[in-house]
Amino acid sequence: MAKLTFQIFTISILLFLIAFPATGEEEHMFGKSINRKSMTLKKEKLSHFRFFWHDVLSGSKPTSMMVIPPPKNTSSFGQMNMIDNALTLGPKLSSKIVGRAQGFYASASQNDVGLMMVMNFAFIEGKYNGSTFTILGRNLVFEKVREMAIIGGSGLFRFARGYVQASTHSWDFKTGDATVQYDAYVLHY
Repeated sequence: MAKLTFQIFTISILLFLIAFPATGEEEHMFGKSINRKSMTLKKEKLSHFRFFWHDVLSGSKPTSMMVIPPPKNTSSFGQMNMIDNALTLGPKLSSKIVGRAQGFYASASQNDVGLMMVMNFAFIEGKYNGSTFTILGRNLVFEKVREMAIIGGSGLFRFARGYVQASTHSWDFKTGDATVQYDAYVLHY
């Protein structure tokens, strides 16, 4: 009987060590549910923002730079530009700057002028100073209105979601400079 008890005890210890290895590290939970109130999340609201995006390729201080040229056998497919474009209240570049569009766009269509846009709209004005939201989507440049998704944000735009509508205000064929009106519809807390 003592031998059987010893064997059961030994097997129990081995099973315990296999199930709960002694690593010397603290146990950390990978994920858990949390209460929204603990994150100080208030009621979700819908906000509308309108501003103008200035893509400047010309002059001594361009805000859009080609970082990957297109292959020689295509028109622009594969080209990528990094941007740090002004966001202004009015269509003139001299209008009040409310933020910057930082990210990139790439020519992602072989048949259309279709860009993949990836941008953070980083705001520097008013209560939204320091807050951002992120745009990701397809931009068919010659369509009157293009729609792209808002996929997240920071600061006052934590948990943001929504969409933007872009419409070209002006485009200079010679320089490539463009001014685009953005209307953003953002759900946030």
